[in-house]
Amino acid sequence: MGKILMKGNEAIGEAAIRAGCLNYFAYPITPQSEVAEYLSKRMPQAGGVFLQGESEVAVSYMIFGAAGCGERVFTTSSSPGVSLMSEGISYIAAAECPAVFVNIMRGGPGLGGILPSQADYFQSTKGGGHGDYHLLVMAPASVQEAVEMVMRAFVLAEKYRNPVMLLGDGLIGQMMEPVVFPDDLQVEPSNKDEWATNGMATRQSERRNLVKSLYLNPEELNAHNLKLKAKYEQMARDEVRFEAYNCQDDYKLLVVSYGTMSRVCRTAIDNLQQEGFAVGMVRPLTLFPFPMQAIAEAAAKPSCQAVLSVEMSMGQLVEDVRLAVEGKKPVSWYGKCGGEVPTPEEVMEAIADAHQSAADRKV
Repeated sequence: MGKILMKGNEAIGEAAIRAGCLNYFAYPITPQSEVAEYLSKRMPQAGGVFLQGESEVAVSYMIFGAAGCGERVFTTSSSPGVSLMSEGISYIAAAECPAVFVNIMRGGPGLGGILPSQADYFQSTKGGGHGDYHLLVMAPASVQEAVEMVMRAFVLAEKYRNPVMLLGDGLIGQMMEPVVFPDDLQVEPSNKDEWATNGMATRQSERRNLVKSLYLNPEELNAHNLKLKAKYEQMARDEVRFEAYNCQDDYKLLVVSYGTMSRVCRTAIDNLQQEGFAVGMVRPLTLFPFPMQAIAEAAAKPSCQAVLSVEMSMGQLVEDVRLAVEGKKPVSWYGKCGGEVPTPEEVMEAIADAHQSAADRKV
């Protein structure tokens, strides 16, 4: 199939349909409202259901209900909207229901602003709601990656019976790029008769299925949490994805960045390479599970003198980078938030400052 020029938000909606998802519930919020606008027309054409909830809280439980019935279902929102969904997401994770959430991040905290941000890293990777749970979180850096990650998200959600989140930013949602919808990612929904409340007559069974998140017996709840923990550990073994850029040869500094911010870093790295200053970059494609080992190994390279986390937040990604590096190299942070996007020149200056700071420590 040939390439189609599409806005990121619309491509995300189309990717979900191509992935076999025919249930979309949402509440509009900038900068992702075009997904709902697009699917309000496109979903009925595909034989699916689009329904606007009365709030993001309502939407999260609409997702829970459809997922509990074994249907492929997803929603899209942005930062404060995802905050409102967090209770429902915790319930869905506890009940082990597959569902896909897309967060096109905007500035915060509070109502913040409507311009791009990466300040929901903690919310997405460390829980967001209550209890010991994790989402499998993927971070695209282009519209094409967003398409492919959305299509993979449904397969991963069903594989692990767990919510999956696509964490983009306002740039991903609003930019237009040529995309292809890969045929190999159009996978039929898995059979959910073993657990879904899809009707005993539907699955021709006399066994009742129960979807729940309530465990009043402490031993049962502990056992359930250990089961979930084992699932997250399997994700960490099998689903870590990252890209190493300019890491094949020696470099003086390692950059860690994700999403569209990594594209700015790549330009900065290319410019510095032309000036004779080598910089490598590890770009996490999955934020949970996080590529700890890849970053540790890249930072451990003898030529690498320091590590710099570059992000559109006030220092969230950098905490996981520090955990990965384990104090073996100095780790610093550079970023902006509120909708301001660092320029390649500003990133180049931050790289120079981090390198000089590491050199000063050795003196």
